[in-house]
Amino acid sequence: MPETDLSRRAVVTGMGAVTPIGNDHPTFWRNLAAGVSGTGPITTFDASDFDVRIAAEVKDFDPTVAMDRKMARRMSRFIHFAMAAGKEAVADAGLDFSSFSPEERDRVAVAVNTGGGGIEQVIIGGEVLATKGPGQVSPFAFPALSCSMGACMLSMEYGLTGPVITQSAACATSIICFLDALRMIQRGEVDVVLAGGTEAPLQPMGFAALSNMGALSKRNDEPEKASRPFDRNRDGFVYGEGAGVVIVESAEHALRRGANIQAELIGAALTADAFHISAPEPTGRGAAMAMTKAMVDAGVAPAEVDYIAAHGTSTPLNDVTETRAIKTAFGDHAYRVSISGPKSMVGHMIGGAGVVGALAALGAIREGVVPPTINLEEPDLPECDLDYTPLVAREKRVETAMINGFGFGGQNAVAVFRRFEA
Repeated sequence: MPETDLSRRAVVTGMGAVTPIGNDHPTFWRNLAAGVSGTGPITTFDASDFDVRIAAEVKDFDPTVAMDRKMARRMSRFIHFAMAAGKEAVADAGLDFSSFSPEERDRVAVAVNTGGGGIEQVIIGGEVLATKGPGQVSPFAFPALSCSMGACMLSMEYGLTGPVITQSAACATSIICFLDALRMIQRGEVDVVLAGGTEAPLQPMGFAALSNMGALSKRNDEPEKASRPFDRNRDGFVYGEGAGVVIVESAEHALRRGANIQAELIGAALTADAFHISAPEPTGRGAAMAMTKAMVDAGVAPAEVDYIAAHGTSTPLNDVTETRAIKTAFGDHAYRVSISGPKSMVGHMIGGAGVVGALAALGAIREGVVPPTINLEEPDLPECDLDYTPLVAREKRVETAMINGFGFGGQNAVAVFRRFEA
């Protein structure tokens, strides 16, 4: 049963997105439900000599939609994304922080996570240092590369003086923001949280390293078909970029101001594999434990979960391991729950991946549509034999949805959302 104290219940009232399939949330959702691929040839740098020449890039993005031109030049791309998604989410929630008293702004937190922060500043700064000397390195390079600066810039934009949190957990990064938001609201520490993740990792060094690791798809001639979670012919993930921010607030605060409540955040959990620097533990024990703990935290039984936004990276090891973990956590219900892989369309956004899963789950609850797993033409049987919603979206009433995120180093994060009932 839902918690009766509305001040301790965490609800979603706004969303913002900057992704390879849309630079705002409505466009993102429309393309996600339609099965549009955001993968194409790399334009960020000259990749002609690389084994991997495709990525899921954010397209036609203007950072001045989020900040003035001078500040945009000084800040990194991951900060641009965070600011744009955050401002859209605030507007979507109908929040006017200018009307908040100083004491009310003390009770607004920002939890925006990233895996790598402003990695391009290290590369740019290194080149300037080598060619022009130390006196020419920008004094803004250090704040621009800082992982916390996306969250800090949002707090400064609105004068929010509650907690500012940035955590990094590789591919599980942005799901942790929902655990932080839920706990802060449950403890009565804050009324509102700007929760999200952002990443702009598309740099030559990263591509070279991941390609040499064998992690990336080399389907250069058919980029739109490269990301294919749970498909027998998958050959690696597609590197992506972007951000998402979700407004989480106490139900009491949201109802008092007449907000449009879109769903409720009801549970979350973290576990570790303690197994390998990049490979998942083969049995999926840690991932299954994270799903089970999240359901216990949410107070829901496996049979109550209608949809899982899977981690689904399109790598040979991850998709099999995640399937095993779902079977362990859900038992017989694993064959009845709807599953899909958003990364089939947006690629792997690393620190932004989890929040994209949340946007997919929230859209499924709101719209009654389970997004598809595109490119799933031949399931990898017998290992990957669940209902991954292949190729096209499906209409379905979704009451409860789960999001999965499993990162390098064995970091597992899961969160659960439910249709809100006061």
